[in-house]
Amino acid sequence: MSSTETEELKIEIPGGQVYIKKWIPEFDNGKAPIILLHDSLGSVDLWQEFPERLSQAFSRSVFAYDRLGFGKSDARNSLPSKKFVEEEAAIYFPSIKKLLCLESYVLFGHSVGGGMAINIASRDSDCRAVITVSAQAFVEDLTVKGIEDAKKMFEQPGQLERLEKWHGSKAKWVLHAWTDMWLSDEFKDWSLEPAIQNVHCPVLAIHGDSDEYGSSAFPRFISEHSGGSSRMLIIKGCGHMPHKKKAQEVITATGEFLDSFT
Repeated sequence: MSSTETEELKIEIPGGQVYIKKWIPEFDNGKAPIILLHDSLGSVDLWQEFPERLSQAFSRSVFAYDRLGFGKSDARNSLPSKKFVEEEAAIYFPSIKKLLCLESYVLFGHSVGGGMAINIASRDSDCRAVITVSAQAFVEDLTVKGIEDAKKMFEQPGQLERLEKWHGSKAKWVLHAWTDMWLSDEFKDWSLEPAIQNVHCPVLAIHGDSDEYGSSAFPRFISEHSGGSSRMLIIKGCGHMPHKKKAQEVITATGEFLDSFT
């Protein structure tokens, strides 16, 4: 297996500095890099070895960044607005793209990061493809129940420390940014519908059949409503973390998907 180098940097975008990590394969094929978009409690470091495996498997550079308020990026003073998914596409990602000098790219988004990927692709024709993993397409009863259960779990002694390992003093903000928004009345009608019809690049929607935060209606919605070619993959015996629990299956499916048009 070829070696992979890494680079770390911080760049200034509207609202503060974001932390970015890049994985560079020994032999880069020059194809569009893959950009990872993390979930509601995620961070660059929580991707663990997955970015390196992607980089080595496809001989492409891989980028991951901590959104403002998460991981090693700057803190935010207030909770996100109800338009936070769309704002990542309209405000923050364009600045990151410009400063990284990205001419074309592939998006790989986990959970809410998948929704952000759909919104970015709907606005930017430089996005060559989107892979969503466990992405929400709207707010299901199962989504609400899963978040309510997680909120109760984090109220138990010692549980917040699990987030502090990855987010430091921002851990409580990260938790509230997730639960307060998704459980609010103002967010219950959120949907990918306004954006997805404007996505014309190829889309692969991956979902576990036992996902505790959403049913197979999500990947079906994404694959059926995308404006371009699309496909759906349901992974058996898997919950909300296919890229960790079934990593090789996700990597294989991603490779077959990318090979089909590049």
